[in-house]
Amino acid sequence: MKLVILLLCVISFYTSHTFAKNNPDIKSQAAMIFNAQNERVIYDKNADKVMPIASITKLMTAMVTLDARLSPNEKITITQADVDKLKRTSSRLPVGSSYPRHELLRLALMSSENRAAAALGRTYPGGTQAFVNAMNLKAKKIGMTNSRFVDSSGLNSNNVATARDLAKLVAASNNYAAIREFSTTSQHSVSPGNKRRLLQYVNSNSLVRNQGWAIDVSKTGYLSEAGRCLVMQANISGQPVVIVLLNSWGKNTRIGDANRVKKWIESKQGRRQA
Repeated sequence: MKLVILLLCVISFYTSHTFAKNNPDIKSQAAMIFNAQNERVIYDKNADKVMPIASITKLMTAMVTLDARLSPNEKITITQADVDKLKRTSSRLPVGSSYPRHELLRLALMSSENRAAAALGRTYPGGTQAFVNAMNLKAKKIGMTNSRFVDSSGLNSNNVATARDLAKLVAASNNYAAIREFSTTSQHSVSPGNKRRLLQYVNSNSLVRNQGWAIDVSKTGYLSEAGRCLVMQANISGQPVVIVLLNSWGKNTRIGDANRVKKWIESKQGRRQA
């Protein structure tokens, strides 16, 4: 009897150990881990579930803005139309202050500034609705077949996509030098003018300040309907890996999930080389 129990314990340990090796133990509700070089799916979890994506939307906002080839130095004034009346989120960009388009783009990407994203959409040729139309056309063009965009900031929970679609969004975003630079800026300051003090911003993804990571594209998102979200493209074990994490239940879960993915891929690579 003791021998049987011992044997069962060994089998249980071996099974759980093998499972741990073959699964990154992601806590987020939906995920996609994708090799952008060979387009191979490394891991997925609820990857085809359509979900709100919050400020991950701003990657599409950035691509549409850059595709329009508008002057990056054109000054854009924040107006009352850019104030969030849906979720009533705050912003540090005062109404009446003006910034070059490229500054608003950087703040939207690195620090998820909602008024910056709203102003980018509003000042697009044809206005906000034309911008939203361009977002949805771009989504179709890059193969995001289960996605829909309704605003430039992501504050509306009707901005939806699947983790699989967002892997395509991240991979497409990596083709833009400005997105790579702006989304991974660790900290930045802008002047609101009128002799006000400089506004200091930090990246909403703490991993861009972690020397253990080599991140090419990054974007966080949060809404109560979407949970905490994180998408990235990073170099892991010499490969361009896209990580999509949606609806992480805890404040630090998405960061923990990303670190678990990195360690998991590195351990898999190490075993192959051994």
